[in-house]
Amino acid sequence: MTSTVAFSSSEGKAPIRSSNFTKAVDDLRNGLNAWELWGTLGWHDLRQRYRRSTFGPLWLTLSMGIMAGTIGVLYAGIFGQDIHDYLPFLAVGLIVWGFISTSIIEPCYVFILSEGVIRQVRAPLSIHIYRVVWRNLIVLAHNMVIYIIILIVFGIWPGAPVLLAIPALLLLSISAFSTGLLIGLLSARFRDLPPIIANATQILFLLTPILWRTDQLTGSRKLLAQLNPLYYIVEVMRMPLLGQVPPASNWICVMVVVALSCAVTFWFYVRFRARIAYWV
Repeated sequence: MTSTVAFSSSEGKAPIRSSNFTKAVDDLRNGLNAWELWGTLGWHDLRQRYRRSTFGPLWLTLSMGIMAGTIGVLYAGIFGQDIHDYLPFLAVGLIVWGFISTSIIEPCYVFILSEGVIRQVRAPLSIHIYRVVWRNLIVLAHNMVIYIIILIVFGIWPGAPVLLAIPALLLLSISAFSTGLLIGLLSARFRDLPPIIANATQILFLLTPILWRTDQLTGSRKLLAQLNPLYYIVEVMRMPLLGQVPPASNWICVMVVVALSCAVTFWFYVRFRARIAYWV
């Protein structure tokens, strides 16, 4: 009798797990297929944010350009770097970091701010994350104007290596989606998490070689920088844009980080996706 009950109980749990897995996969797939919806919503977000503004989203490009120019001139003198070498390095790093930081911070509130839609409309929850990633890709495209100006002003011709920025951007987008989905889920449950993540992102900016180069460090400091996964993510995007080929080790590190991120996020999403509507 006891063994029969135990067997029946385990049989009852298997379909639930299988159902959660299937629903999570269907949610991600159906969300991706609804690209017209989240694509339109992403454009609408930017239009609403800069409504009645003369330059619109180009204000982001202008502010980043001014920041890159100001910091570049100042820090080139402080670090004793050649401005023709340092400013392109800094500008491209800031452009890439802008995408990374917004992909970390904005998902904190993506489910919380979409509370009404989540509770009233039957739609894949992943749509909200696709929307954030798409919106940030649009901003990244705007900021690439700075990159083009840098190429012209400093006479840089990246050549064939620039094509490597395409797979790098794909990996960066996948990482942004998986990280954003996990952060959004956890932030819906723990409301103290968004300010913690915002502060942690500022610290990560200082620990990632955006303002400085790794060859300026020695000993344990250099090792600490090389243990930062964001270092490799930034480099596989920045180096091709500057006409350099990233080492194979950088690509391997990025692919491992992205794979682990996707695996962890998917486990959490399978386990807790159904609870998001109650948490918000």
